[in-house]
Amino acid sequence: MNPRDAASDAAATAAIEAFRQLTIEIWTLYAVGVMSTILRTYARIRAVGIRNLRADDYLMWLAILFYTVQSSLGYSIGHAANGLANNSMTDAERMALSSSDPEFQLRVLGSKIQVAGWTIYSTLITVLKLSMLAFYIRLMEGLGRSYQIRIWVGFAIVLSSYLAVMISIFAGCRPFNRYWQIHPDPGNVCQAAVSRPIVWSGFAANVVTDIYLICIPLPMLWSSTLRMVKKIASTIVLGAGIFVLVCATLKSVFVLVDPVNGPQLAGSWGIREAFTAVMTTNLPMIFPLFKTWLRPWFESALRSSDKAYNYRTPNGFQTIGGGGGPGGSKPFSRNNRSGPASETHITANMTFNGSEEQIIDDVKMQSFKVTTGPISDSDDHGKPKSGITISNQVEVTTEERGGQPQNPARVHESW
Repeated sequence: MNPRDAASDAAATAAIEAFRQLTIEIWTLYAVGVMSTILRTYARIRAVGIRNLRADDYLMWLAILFYTVQSSLGYSIGHAANGLANNSMTDAERMALSSSDPEFQLRVLGSKIQVAGWTIYSTLITVLKLSMLAFYIRLMEGLGRSYQIRIWVGFAIVLSSYLAVMISIFAGCRPFNRYWQIHPDPGNVCQAAVSRPIVWSGFAANVVTDIYLICIPLPMLWSSTLRMVKKIASTIVLGAGIFVLVCATLKSVFVLVDPVNGPQLAGSWGIREAFTAVMTTNLPMIFPLFKTWLRPWFESALRSSDKAYNYRTPNGFQTIGGGGGPGGSKPFSRNNRSGPASETHITANMTFNGSEEQIIDDVKMQSFKVTTGPISDSDDHGKPKSGITISNQVEVTTEERGGQPQNPARVHESW
């Protein structure tokens, strides 16, 4: 056998095997991504009911439609076009390729798929980021205006970045049909697989938007009084978008460093990036679901930290308006200062479990106001009191999701 023919056969065999592996990866990741979205929807319906699903839930399924198209295009570039496009050709090869040659048609088809692939990929990533921003709106309902402003600025940044990428795709190469021109060489700008304007604009958009989205919830999280381990766990869940940025960076580097073999590697990393983006967008919703399922087996590690705090005074201390004394303390009641009071429970949900909204309750709990005030220097029987008595006033304001404060209740006790 001619050595050249043997080398050609070996290369063809390697290409077939590489395509087989890519096909397995594409559809395996796709199946896992869709399953995670189904779990997300199940968790949301279980928590709020199907009628109370919000914009982020619907945007996630819109993203799955684009994810389906992108996976199909990734499969088609290898199955229908044999991984070929109008890039990675010398001038001599372009001259020798006739328009009637099957390879010519494959390269034209592959070039068109590349243009469609960039468009669908950019749209998919944008929809996922819009879904995350819509989730932030729901997560931060009832908080200050500054949090809402950050989210709306995020919408502006994401949409502006998407517009910039679309302009680079549809206005970068003119006339548009040069994207699938074989001869003469259309230039790098019109070779969609390796086009620097497209690669750089997409990379810049990902860097700016991913970092901004990660930074939106973190100040609120780290200013709360959650335990450090809870802060770290919640940061990992909400900051998982950094892995999307890593995939986007690798994809861009492969194309820019190796224009010949880079597009194939970039295509693989583009599939992984889309999968990672789908998973990280779903993670905040399915994380509590997994905690619920795993709790029976890992109760010690995943136990709920929801606690009901009962404002009582220690035994042996006297309280103004409470029972106090050796008989044990009783909670204070506004309506009955001298008699037994009804219990006052203040529940502080300060964990990221059960429902993703609970992390916000800790921020709201920080609105408690504690003030000191003068107290009488005699006890309930008119006798002067010995020692030091400290009085404090706690103002508790509950707030609905709509942000309207309810009737404040004041608890006044001393210890």
